[in-house]
Amino acid sequence: MKIIARDIPPRAAWALEQAGVHPLLARLYAARGVRAKDELDDGLGRLLPPSGLKGIDAAARLLADAMAQNKRLCIVADYDCDGATACAVGVRGLRLLGATHVDYLVPDRVTDGYGLTASIARRVAERGADVLITVDNGIASVEGVAEAKALGLQVLVTDHHLPGPELPAADAIVNPNQPGCTFESKSMAGVGVMFYVLLALRAELRARGVFDASSAAGPPQGASGPGTGSAGAPSPAGGSEPREAGSVGAPRPQPKLDPLLTLVALGTVADVVKLDANNRRLVAQGLKRIRAGQMPAGVAALFTAAGRKAPVATTFDFGFALGPRINAAGRLADMTLGIECLLTDDAGRAAELAATLDGINRERREIEGGMRDQALLMAESLFQEDEEPPPAISVFDPDFHEGVVGIVASRIKDKLHRPTFVFAASSAPGKAHELKGSGRSIPGFHLRDALDLVAKRHPGVLLKFGGHAMAAGCTVAEEAFDVFEQALAQVAREWLDVAALTRRIETDGPLAPEYCRADMVDTLHREVWGQGFAPPTFSEEVQVLSQRLVGEGKNHLSIKLIHQGNPIDAIWFSHTEPLPARVLLAFRLDVNEWKGERKVQFLVEGAQL
Repeated sequence: MKIIARDIPPRAAWALEQAGVHPLLARLYAARGVRAKDELDDGLGRLLPPSGLKGIDAAARLLADAMAQNKRLCIVADYDCDGATACAVGVRGLRLLGATHVDYLVPDRVTDGYGLTASIARRVAERGADVLITVDNGIASVEGVAEAKALGLQVLVTDHHLPGPELPAADAIVNPNQPGCTFESKSMAGVGVMFYVLLALRAELRARGVFDASSAAGPPQGASGPGTGSAGAPSPAGGSEPREAGSVGAPRPQPKLDPLLTLVALGTVADVVKLDANNRRLVAQGLKRIRAGQMPAGVAALFTAAGRKAPVATTFDFGFALGPRINAAGRLADMTLGIECLLTDDAGRAAELAATLDGINRERREIEGGMRDQALLMAESLFQEDEEPPPAISVFDPDFHEGVVGIVASRIKDKLHRPTFVFAASSAPGKAHELKGSGRSIPGFHLRDALDLVAKRHPGVLLKFGGHAMAAGCTVAEEAFDVFEQALAQVAREWLDVAALTRRIETDGPLAPEYCRADMVDTLHREVWGQGFAPPTFSEEVQVLSQRLVGEGKNHLSIKLIHQGNPIDAIWFSHTEPLPARVLLAFRLDVNEWKGERKVQFLVEGAQL
């Protein structure tokens, strides 16, 4: 492991500080590429205009026409948190805008697999739908879209995944990553794409005279801004009871869409997409509403079930408390539970569903724990104790649960710093000899591109695959597992050098002792951190006074340190090896509350021995 301090451009840090940004925050932002204070403006008026998304005008017209003709809409979701929040945003938003028939269907991870398949298209048609809308999937569903079209359905694909060589023949496609799309935020999550479609739809309905734009209270200014033009943004506008879009009568007040931002924020963080400037604004707006108590009943119930406090909500709550509870439904049960939790406005019903999701998540953790230990033993058996791990790792056991292979792959990747795939036997009918794998990668190794190269070099080994740079999934025949394992390792051997295979922790360097205060930690926690905009991590050589193992399984290291002459407590979760008397540590800041006293503590991320 190597601990490296980020470069902090002094001019940028100075300029931010001169503009009124706190000195520590100015340093942190400058190290993450922020050059001017206006880049930190998270106002709605600073959101990128939806008009930049290819296909969004066609999508808005399709939906507006369908609503005017009272057609039945059905959303096909995905079974992760991004898909669940995207579905909830779609259902809630379409109803707000006046759609009277909005249904949804979420595939089962085991029996249906991922995305809009031909069988899912048939089920949508059997439900009597006229228009099929995908969220967080569909860009690779060539056969599924073709089947839907053959059945007479109109199809709108909203997605953010990378497209394959052939696009589906949908009536409209909205995906920032489709060929020819110039939208600046290529990292938008599926829930963000659906939210933008709703903004464009509202603007289309406003142009048709369904909504009275003058009812909007102070929309953002500027002809190209998201509050004006052909694609309106979530401006604080009056709301009223929905009526059929396109019906005869005086325009009704324009509905507010900004309450949906709580779900957009949750799905964006939980999907671990890059938090570029636009995504950070979406997340910041959602957090502000949650902290003010403005959130759906299900989100409030999930905070309670997770033992977290909504008034001081952070991105960590989304990524490590709420997101996993929603994801657990898709992994072990039915994601309908998660979506219903996000859709209900009944506090009692929300509490019941959140408690159920919490129970499923506990079961998921138990299954994951056993699988993780077994998978790690298998991975470590691939190399001797004095050897480096192979450049890529693939493991399979017939007893693994396919619902948690992705989490286990992530744990092994974190432990060994290698691209990792974990496979389980498919439990889908008629697929007993297929293995379903989920992979997680390290910087410098584009996982989907690696799978594409494996498929080209070894035709027929990969039955299907897809994903992103850092996470991907694939299906292989059981007898082809060894070929896949060797082929992936060969690609990794070619693409990764020694530097890439050495785990690096980027930090913000030393921490001045005057910032080791609880109120400073609170200030840091209020900011938006996440993928691509890393949370503050500091590094310094410290003196170790004492250390002991704590926790139910004695698997956490509790440490007492001297940091720049001051005593401080630290904890290193899931680490049991003792530290030397002096050591270079990478750590984050946290506050430990005990009997009303709030004390700063370090959360250790790593040590360079």
